[in-house]
Amino acid sequence: QVQLIESGGGLVQTGDSLRLSCAASEGTGTYVMGWFRQASGTKRDFVAGIIWSGDPSYYADSVKGRFTISRDNSKNSVYLEMNSLKPEDTAVYYCAVDTHPFRTTIGIRSGDYALWGQGTQVTVSS
Repeated sequence: QVQLIESGGGLVQTGDSLRLSCAASEGTGTYVMGWFRQASGTKRDFVAGIIWSGDPSYYADSVKGRFTISRDNSKNSVYLEMNSLKPEDTAVYYCAVDTHPFRTTIGIRSGDYALWGQGTQVTVSS
């Protein structure tokens, strides 16, 4: 079974940047990949997703213009560049793989994704 490993989280200050990485143990180049986040006591929310070919991508309104998702299929990896971080961005961030290959739409529900990483903590101090 494919395993996803996220990295790049940490403790930063308001306005700082972070780059999250997610590496898959096997090929995920034909699947939509997504990033979700879950703050303490809340449900897991969609952050960003990217089509298997790399374009288009889609973002939650709360991160649009600040976060950028990208992927490198040769490395079975997806990235999330996070700029202008705010305290409300504090959460555990998860990457996920779509349930079906070659999908042409980006799901925003947790149920649209079949595989999940263990998560990486991002904490933004004010």
